[in-house]
Amino acid sequence: MPALPLSLTVLAWLVLLLGLTLGVLELRHRLRPASPLILRSGPWSVRHFDLGLKAIGEIEIANPHGRMEVMVPELRAVPTLLGTGRLEQLKVSTRIETLHPDEEARADGYWAAYIVKGHKRTRARLTVRIEAPPGVNLGALLDTLWVDLVWVNYGPFGRLERRDGLLVPLRKPEPVRPEAAQWREGDGCHVLPVRTHLLGVLDDPAQVLRRYAGPLLQPGDILTIGETPLAVIQGRYHHPSTVQPSALARLLCRVFHPTSSLATACGLQTLIDQVGPARVLLAWILGSLLKLVGSKGGFYRLAGAQARLIDDITGTTPPYDQTIVLGPDQPERACRELAEELGVPVAVVDVNDLGRVKVLAASPGCDQTLLQRALRPNPAGNANERTPLVLVRPG
Repeated sequence: MPALPLSLTVLAWLVLLLGLTLGVLELRHRLRPASPLILRSGPWSVRHFDLGLKAIGEIEIANPHGRMEVMVPELRAVPTLLGTGRLEQLKVSTRIETLHPDEEARADGYWAAYIVKGHKRTRARLTVRIEAPPGVNLGALLDTLWVDLVWVNYGPFGRLERRDGLLVPLRKPEPVRPEAAQWREGDGCHVLPVRTHLLGVLDDPAQVLRRYAGPLLQPGDILTIGETPLAVIQGRYHHPSTVQPSALARLLCRVFHPTSSLATACGLQTLIDQVGPARVLLAWILGSLLKLVGSKGGFYRLAGAQARLIDDITGTTPPYDQTIVLGPDQPERACRELAEELGVPVAVVDVNDLGRVKVLAASPGCDQTLLQRALRPNPAGNANERTPLVLVRPG
């Protein structure tokens, strides 16, 4: 058998070395410490009293693993208030009441270390009490409560500190009446940004769209929702302190433009956690080669949709500006279900102030050419407008 030319031999060795490297990266990625526990929150209620209010909700910690037992030795709630003025005059206190299925709650509110066994779960009730001095209109001052849940998982994987943020609206704007709607003239259409409360995991997308846009809808309308608001409703955000950047993330993040959400180790690690280190490294290698022959954007095409959709900290409105937000999950399905609920086409869009309009997903019958014209001026804005919904009407 004739020997291979030297160049082909070197190429074969390089391909083999790359394959081994990708395999090692994937193996190390799969063997990272991880806890199976899942934290969810149910609905919250807001109760007013003479000089304040109480926000009350329940959380559930579930263990879907069949055999692993995981301890939760610590859990605390850190509340942050958002409003329209100075809030240091307010007094805020929190209380956590355990609702373990096999233990009585402690009267002192102390969180005793608890074992969540395989296929078991436990609950806790959280109360955030907010008091104002006499003469202060708390309803006009307060807007939103952000509850940061900091909890520790302890088990075969080691000790992991986790953080889950919950947004609780303390007041909601009234839906706009059809006769009071202030439509904007567009290119062959009319456009109406629709204001909502700050959205979060406690919201249901269909209920939000029905409450704020339902009274305005007419046949032929198209209703859009921003990709980031839909993602936060789906709970697709996390605090960067819970991200453990790998050596690959620390190295490759330096090659991205400083304004990119992948230009930080935690931002790029978030993408790696979604698609795997092998795909990210391969996308970077092939993207760099494509750039040499004049084809830009290869990395983002090869790394998948999330590469363009991840927003690093400061990329979204407070309080999500402290978190890393991913793109929405299954936006096509969300559009289809929301369109069936509302009776008009629905689209998930990503729009910026530079006039770039990207329709991530749309329900059948959606006129995407019309959306491009209508959304190019970015009527929803990217600051604190709180208008994640935009209604587009032809004509």
